[in-house]
This record gives sequence, structure tokens and C-alpha cells, in this order.
Amino acid sequence: MGLSASAPWVRFYGNTPASIDYPHTTMYQQLSDTAKRYPDNIAYNFMGKDTTFRSFLDRIDAAAKGLVAMGLRRGDRITICMANTPQALDCFYACNRIGVIPNMIHPLSAAKEIAFYLDFSKSKAILTLDQFYGKVASILPELKAPCQILIAKIADELPFPLSLLYPLTKNARAVEKLPKTGYTLWYDMVAAGKDAVLPADEGKYDDCGAILYSGGTTGTTKGIQLSNLNFNALGLQTIAASGFGSVAGMKMLSIMPVFHGFGLGIGIHTALIGGATCILIPQFSVKVYAETVLKRKPELIPGVPTLFEALLRAEGLQKADLSFLKGIFSGGDSLSPELKKKVDTFLKEHGCTEQIREGYGTTECVTASCLTPKDYARSGSIGVPFPDTFYKIVKPGTTEELPANHEGEICLSGPTVMLGYMDNPEETKNTLRPHGDGRIWLHTGDLGHMDEDGFVYFRQRLKRMIISSGYNIYPSPLENIIDGHEKVLLSCVIGVKDPYRVQRVKAYVVPMPGIEPTEALKQELLDYCSQHIAKYAMPRELEFRTELPKTLVGKVAYRVLEEEANAKESAQ
Repeated sequence: MGLSASAPWVRFYGNTPASIDYPHTTMYQQLSDTAKRYPDNIAYNFMGKDTTFRSFLDRIDAAAKGLVAMGLRRGDRITICMANTPQALDCFYACNRIGVIPNMIHPLSAAKEIAFYLDFSKSKAILTLDQFYGKVASILPELKAPCQILIAKIADELPFPLSLLYPLTKNARAVEKLPKTGYTLWYDMVAAGKDAVLPADEGKYDDCGAILYSGGTTGTTKGIQLSNLNFNALGLQTIAASGFGSVAGMKMLSIMPVFHGFGLGIGIHTALIGGATCILIPQFSVKVYAETVLKRKPELIPGVPTLFEALLRAEGLQKADLSFLKGIFSGGDSLSPELKKKVDTFLKEHGCTEQIREGYGTTECVTASCLTPKDYARSGSIGVPFPDTFYKIVKPGTTEELPANHEGEICLSGPTVMLGYMDNPEETKNTLRPHGDGRIWLHTGDLGHMDEDGFVYFRQRLKRMIISSGYNIYPSPLENIIDGHEKVLLSCVIGVKDPYRVQRVKAYVVPMPGIEPTEALKQELLDYCSQHIAKYAMPRELEFRTELPKTLVGKVAYRVLEEEANAKESAQ
């Protein structure tokens, strides 16, 4: 791709190369090459059970044969509705091996949502866990075309003696007994493909490799078509920008979900093609998170800000030695400078010499596209562009580039930019636009600016704005201020309908552990806000919560709070 050496941010790359040679391979081929280099390295650990790269490749090929025996062919789609389990990884790469496109969705999606995703993607099959069978089976009659159900069981992948104990656990007891027909068990499907022949054509680097979902720049659900190159380039860029040179033999905490660009692109694919071990966590809880960090000692943790906020309140970590942590990467949502400072202090107090390195990206470019350099952090910045990735700031609604330090829409161009939105040429055209420089630019719908050195500063989603008495108010800077108070763990600022101001500002606050949510504290925080926030942007209300609602991928669900507050306002 050839990143220009004149790009100002290259000066801050350290040992990161300015450009990378991207092989024209599929995801499976890239993984296969790594497996042949490190056959005895552990590809993933699931609940204490290790699988080597050699075994992983065998499992993928066996699953690919099973899918062929099922009748799936190049260009067909299969929905993967799974937690982070071995079968999810086997299926993802098996699909890629034979050119079937995985359609990645959240296993906790409602039945109607699953029906939408199956119809939208024209999926011929769906892989899900036994506990979700009833939900999936209930919507089969509504579907526009037949869809086979594949069922995986967590117990099948557990090491002895956990496999014996699992039926006694609360999770297992919650699983309804499967009927005798209506589905195929994952390992029956694999066994049935024993004599199937894999196609010789393994696909091309620019084929669609996966479909992920996002609200895009207009807030409606869109299927994002991402190519093999998109995923492979992301992995190679991330490893290069990490500053490690190689991550082979390191362990990554793969806690971000496999249906999310961050979880799949960084937590799984980047780790695997780099020869690192994925520590698969099927379901997040603060307790399991803390226990896994202490027991498995992962060198690398990618996560959303709420994952790092959980570090501060996790029991068992108060006296922990965290010196084994070498890379802590935050993305997927805005990390306030104040939360970063609190987590960095926590890490330092626990023997870790590293700080959180913030990145930024969108699902339209898989996930990350810029990262804070290892030795050049700047307060409030989300870092500098990855190798071979260009950023520019344009006047919103145009392709007109703005000078340094002027706020506008963040646009980016590079090898991770999506193929387009599935069956939505109009929205694709609105989002992927040619500029006068001959490049295709992804218009992110995010506001920010870039300094003269190429460090990028995220401000806000263009859509997330409060209009109060004619003023445009952006919640993120207000949250940063509130989070800066020593007694605040986390905050979320929203706009509530107001007959006089159109909208008024309301803040939800989670106090630090051990701090009581009293009227005195509320007044203290409002006084603090009045010293740091302009009068027109001041919170008119402040409400304490023990926790804030989260989206399916762990971001603070500000829309839930907006709907709740506005419904309450309408009822009065």
C-alpha cells in the first residue's frame, strides 16, 4: 500500500515499520502458514484445556469437510450465533477454508432479531449453543428460506473432570433438554464429513471473509462485508504497531466477543496469525475475569473501557502482582483521560510497567485503525494511524480537508476498509467516498481533530449530541470532567426532553467502591461540575447508579438511559 514517509505520524512509530507487505492470502491460509511455523504452540486455551496449532488446523479441516457434506458451497452463508468457544473458532476458519461466509451475531439476540439476521444474510445454516436451541427453533417457521440448525455443547470442550461436573452447574441446569430431532449436533456434522473432499480452490484475498453488524453512520442495522485482506491486514498492522515485533508464544485474553470486530479481529485473528495463544472466555463476569487474569497471566489484554473499569472493582486483585502484563489496549468506546489515569495508577501500584494504550476504529474497518505509540502517549489522544492507513479530518458533510487542530469528521483510508454494506449500495456510496486524491475514504460519522504531528483526538459520534437552548453540547467531554472527580468511577451524560430548553443535560454517576451515594456527594459533584463546565452545558440532574447498562459488547448503553429518562419525562 506504501504509506508516504512524509506522513507526520511516522516519526513516532519507534520500531514499527512505515509500511507492510500484505500477502494475497485468505484468513485460513494465513492461519495455516502460522500453524506450520509454530505447530506445537498453543492456539487457544478453553477453561484450562489447551489446543495446539497443529490440532487446531486438523479440527478446522475436519469441520470444513463436515460443512461440505452438509451441502454448503462457496458463497453460501452460515450464521455463527456463539460465545467464545472452540467450536465457534473451528467453524469460522472452516467456513473460510471452503469459501462459505460466516454471518456473526450475538447469541443473546432476541428470537425476532435472529430471524432478521438469518433472512437478511440468506443463511443456509446457523450454529448456536444447546441453551439457545429453543429460541432459534421457534423462528424457523417465520423464515423466508429453510435453515439447518447446528448445535454445539460447551461440555464437549471441557477438560476432565470439568466435563463430568458441568452438568451439575447452574448454566447447564438452565439448558432445556434437546428434542430428538430438528437439529444436527456439531460433532455429528464433523463425523459425517469424514470422507468428504475439500475443494481445491481456497479463495482469494479480496473475497468477503465475514459479515459483521453495525449501526453504520445513520444508526440503522447494516451488514458489513469484510474481506480476507481486511482481517489479515488488521492483524499484521496491530502486531507491527504493538511494538513487540512478534507476539508468538504470548497469551492474549480473548474476552471480547467473537461476533464483534474487536473480539474477532484483534482478540482472535490477530493473536492466531501471530502465533499467540487465545485464552477464550465464553461469558464475561468480573469474578471470572479477575480469576483468569491471575491464573493464566496473559501478557496481552484488549478490551473496551468498561473492562478496565472492572479491574478497579474486581475482588482478588487488590494485592495481585500484574507485572506479567505487557500490552493493555483499549478500544470500542471512548476511554476518558480520567478513567485511563485511574487504571494506569492501579496497574503501576500492582507492578505493571505498562500503561493503557488507546486505539480507535469502526467495524467498517474491522476494528482498530490507529493506536497510541508505545513511547509517545498524548493526553486525550487515541493515537496515530496504523502503517499504510491514512487519516484526515473533513468538514462534516463534505470531502473538504480541514487544517490541523480543526474539528470535523474523521475519515480514513487503508487496507482494512470494508468492501461495503451488504445489499445497500446507497449507504455504501455515502460512507465510502472518493476524494480528489484518488483514494477511497471511509467517512466514520465521528467528530475529532488531528494535531500537526498526526495524533488523532476523538470527540464524539456525530449523532450523539445534546441541543439545549440552541447550544450544541457533546456528552463525552462532560463525562471526562465528571470521571475526573476522585469519588467517581464512571459516568454517562444524556439529553432529556425539556419544554423550555428542548433538551436538558442529565448525568448518571457510579461512585467509586466504598463511596456512599448521598445527597452531600451529589451536591459536591454538582459544585465540582460548576467549576469545570460552562453554565449552558451544566447537568441539571444527577442520578446515582450502582452500575450503568451496557450494550452487548460492553459499551455504556447511553440510548437505554435516554429512553428511560425520556419515557419518565413523558409520563409526568
